[in-house]
Amino acid sequence: MRRSFLAVALLTGVASPALAQADSGQTGESEETGFELGRIIVRGTPQQAPLIESSFMGQEAIEVFNRNTLDDAAALIPGVTASNSGGSRNERLLFVRGFNRFQVPLSIDGIRVYLPADNRLDYGRFLTADLAEIQVAKGYASVLDGPGAMGGAVNLVTRKPTRELEAEARGNLQLDRDGDYAGYTGFALLGTRQENWYGQASYARNVQDHWDLPDGFVPTASEDGGERDLSRNEDWRFNAKIGFTPNATDEYSLSYTRQEGSKNAPLSTVDPVNIQRNWTWPFWNLDSIYFLSRTALTPDLTLRTRAYRNSFNNLLRAFDDTTQTTQTRPRAFDSFYEDEAWGGSAELSWALWGTHTLAAALQYRSDEHVEFQQSFAPAPFLEPPQVNREDTWSIAGEYSGALSPVLTATLGVSYDWRDLKQAEEWGTPPGGGAAAIFSYPIRDADAFNAQGRLEWQVAPDASLYGSISSRARFPTIFERFSSRFGGAVSNPDLKAERATNFELGGEYGSGALSLSGAMFYSRLDDVIVAFPFIFQGQAVSQSRNLGQGENFGLELSANMHLSADFGIGGNYTWTEQELDDPSDAAFRPTGVPTHAAFLWAAWSPDERLTVTPSLELASDRWTVSTDGTRYFRTGSYADASLRIDYQLTEGVQLGAGVRNAFDSLYQLTDGFPEAGRRFFVVLNLKP
Repeated sequence: MRRSFLAVALLTGVASPALAQADSGQTGESEETGFELGRIIVRGTPQQAPLIESSFMGQEAIEVFNRNTLDDAAALIPGVTASNSGGSRNERLLFVRGFNRFQVPLSIDGIRVYLPADNRLDYGRFLTADLAEIQVAKGYASVLDGPGAMGGAVNLVTRKPTRELEAEARGNLQLDRDGDYAGYTGFALLGTRQENWYGQASYARNVQDHWDLPDGFVPTASEDGGERDLSRNEDWRFNAKIGFTPNATDEYSLSYTRQEGSKNAPLSTVDPVNIQRNWTWPFWNLDSIYFLSRTALTPDLTLRTRAYRNSFNNLLRAFDDTTQTTQTRPRAFDSFYEDEAWGGSAELSWALWGTHTLAAALQYRSDEHVEFQQSFAPAPFLEPPQVNREDTWSIAGEYSGALSPVLTATLGVSYDWRDLKQAEEWGTPPGGGAAAIFSYPIRDADAFNAQGRLEWQVAPDASLYGSISSRARFPTIFERFSSRFGGAVSNPDLKAERATNFELGGEYGSGALSLSGAMFYSRLDDVIVAFPFIFQGQAVSQSRNLGQGENFGLELSANMHLSADFGIGGNYTWTEQELDDPSDAAFRPTGVPTHAAFLWAAWSPDERLTVTPSLELASDRWTVSTDGTRYFRTGSYADASLRIDYQLTEGVQLGAGVRNAFDSLYQLTDGFPEAGRRFFVVLNLKP
């Protein structure tokens, strides 16, 4: 139980050396459980981070706060916001300092998860039970880790065994506001660490039968309250790895991850039923096999490599009505996505002298997207498959070294280019005629990136830093070519968006106190917006690089270990977003609150017992009506939680708790209220 208490005490800032050492002593492990080969570079925090820092979140804190999905867990990190896309897709979102899922890449063990069609990742599909940590690079993301990190990067680090025999199991029973069964989460892991090799397999599963709306919700024509209609979903993930460690410096690992999910989409509570889409996803599956290595070629030269093959398969079904039983109307269809990607990277690091290091990296990725749709009215018709293929390359270099005993510099540059091979569509060709497969014009693109960082070690326990980073991201196939159900025309010449990120910050950790803070400013250029115009007598839109804007704000974190059995902490984020969309004077960036905070306390009155209350706070955020005509602010809330854990025996822990304890009614997106009060019971087995 002591270990769990220290995990909480490390939640919101930079951990002091004393706490880090104490935690290591409690675990009795010789090294971290995180998969070192799968980490990305996150500047400004020590790489030997124990469990959680201002840019990290470890597994024990994920457990303590009962965060079973990525969106729910990462939102506890300062500068990171969870939201909801709303609409018929009803996806869970993450924003990093105001940057969205298109501008902040997601990776698992450094291997990017990317959907070339539209990259509409649903972060609620990614489970956390089998993770060692969540890494978030904010603003400044190293060019060595690949292209696309315009506003930062999120990386999920899986676990690696550290003992000769490692076994763990966990069950989480979820109950709704009335105490009825609402779902469960299960997790199991088995691994071994031997002198020259290791192996591990883990399985995580999350079933959400339903969730309840708060008691204060007033029924509408599309939602009667109580159990949220169409809120069921299921997800599971399997991860296995085997590694070879022939000596103290080299490591070679082969990993396999399979993730499967199915989900429904609750209707808007404010829109009439007859205008809403009835969409469901029978499968939303990811598959990845990847090889990671680190080889010390000489005492001064280290080579890191990654090679992978990913696939994504998705079926979106649209039904006639909310019964989801018939597909006879023109609005009904089955839409299939079949994606495959393969690629790799090589990074060579050269220790020049002292602390000076020069690194170079080459990244390559090939994406193939296949889509086809079956319609049912006026007569059943299955489109032929349409294929899109493109290659993405990146070459990067980075220097880091001490300019003086207290001043360290990091400089990086990269060049990215995209080679479009094939871009097909089914429908009426641009020149007219019968429906057929046709090709869009083939256009390539490139972008330069540059960044730099200075860190000043003011004192042994305090540092200041400043950074600037100019990064670009290429538009998706959807942004370039999608007709948006006939309401848009393509733009093959669409350019990359760009952000120039500035940051000033500092960290302090001494004894029982740790503090961190950062001020950030980002200038956004060539932002992609949907520009309306008349094309061949029809009102349509086209994606164009016409938007300009800025994100700026402040992050603060503090932890205090007041005694051996009591600690408190929290973080606060202030975020302002301004974006000029010349096609829509009323436009406002949606999904991110101006003010957000997370507060916690941990009390262990007995070495077997820990009580952990916490509170999430957020101010209003902009949202938009379904028809896109009205922007207004919503989502202000205070969400209180409590968890109590008791160590029954060595290796057996029982926990229970409540989320949204006061049953607060709030929404992050117009027409989509969040879950009300819910309870959970957890059993952990860690022999």
